[in-house]
Amino acid sequence: MADVLLYHHIQGLTNGVRAFADDLRRAGHVVHTPDLFDGHVFDTVEEGFAFAKEAGLDAIRARGLAAAEDLGDGVVYAGMSFCVTIAQRLAQSTPSARGALLLFSCLRVSEFGDAWPDGVPVQVHGMEGDGFFEEDLPAATELVQSTQNAELFVYPGERHLFADRSLKDYDAAAAALLQARIGAFLTQV
Repeated sequence: MADVLLYHHIQGLTNGVRAFADDLRRAGHVVHTPDLFDGHVFDTVEEGFAFAKEAGLDAIRARGLAAAEDLGDGVVYAGMSFCVTIAQRLAQSTPSARGALLLFSCLRVSEFGDAWPDGVPVQVHGMEGDGFFEEDLPAATELVQSTQNAELFVYPGERHLFADRSLKDYDAAAAALLQARIGAFLTQV
């Protein structure tokens, strides 16, 4: 059983993100889902980004970091899209991090340190034709090449938030495979 801190994507803590977390809970994991947008949910990535920009990107990231403060040691940090920035930072800078799940995005390791930390396994997931993920694919490839504790999974298709069943980007087959891979990861960390 893993203790997972799951950060939602740029469209907010949608019903699909909640359902994703519930699937992990049914598998026996403890999953925390902070709402960094105070209940605001958006129909499009563009609307969510406009909200985040107006609220302050750094302020939202600071709220995400604060949400991790009281959880203790041994947390798996998971982020979807925009909030990968928070999860990846925590995974790279928290000595007790148990693992990282970077969904639909990945930053260069150099954003948060010199190297990916030893002993912190990580999975990166995204679709090959997703324009957002295509921009991050070089960073994900670099991460995987820099450590033996990293896996990169690239799914066929062009949807961005494909594991959120409340959005039009949802892809049931890809989401099921992603959940299975995450399930195996969480039983091993």
